[in-house]
Amino acid sequence: MSELTALDAEIRDLLRFAAERSMLPRFRALADSEVELKGKDDPVTIVDREVEDFLTEALTRLAPGVAVVGEEAAHADKSVLDSLSDQCWIIDPLDGTANFTEGKEPFGIIVALADAGKAVAGWIYDPNLDRLCHVRAGEGAKINGEIVSARTTGEEPPVTAVSRMFLTPEQSAMVDERLAPHYTLVDIPRCAAEQYPRLALGQNDISSFKRTYPWDHAAGVLWLNEAGGRALRLDGSEYRVDDSSGKPGLVGASSPAIWDAFVARVAG
Repeated sequence: MSELTALDAEIRDLLRFAAERSMLPRFRALADSEVELKGKDDPVTIVDREVEDFLTEALTRLAPGVAVVGEEAAHADKSVLDSLSDQCWIIDPLDGTANFTEGKEPFGIIVALADAGKAVAGWIYDPNLDRLCHVRAGEGAKINGEIVSARTTGEEPPVTAVSRMFLTPEQSAMVDERLAPHYTLVDIPRCAAEQYPRLALGQNDISSFKRTYPWDHAAGVLWLNEAGGRALRLDGSEYRVDDSSGKPGLVGASSPAIWDAFVARVAG
């Protein structure tokens, strides 16, 4: 029987309320004036800002004194990122914004709790499925209160989601040379809130990420590792939310063995 802890239920209710109030009513109904570009292929909407403002206030009430690092707040003021080395909440108020602005699924909300640079808990909410992936360090990964264990697709070659969007020409050529002959390459969902569940639920075996922002990955990395998959930096080091060293990207896999084989091929 599934059961949520009091904290998990409270955060689920906050995420569900935010989605029902700000997100779902505007899906496929955004006005042009409600969308801006922060950079190339990087939109932000009124939904991002409303949900982040709401969750920032709600989480501050829930845990006074714990800093909040929101994606949009960090974009506006880089000093917000200084809190990533302390105890803090990390918010992606609308993960998959590009999908949302195009009237497509998937999209979701991601919240993580970090301490001393490491995620210690996370919540990934899909409002279209009313699905909550949640995790606490050392306690296993769960979906709506049920423990889950990562499983592979069972496909050979393994199913691999790789985006070329942010790759250099040399990196894209490496994908063609070293990976394409040995993997079934599929499109990414452009939404970490969907990609991490796919890696544990038998839909994808591997996903490689070049951009590794904490609001996208803190919760998902912890959740996948607790489920028995593997998510690490490309060099095999652990993912830290406060890492600004420019370490190579991040690879998530449905099993440690699949992770090892993929990284060996990337290394050549």
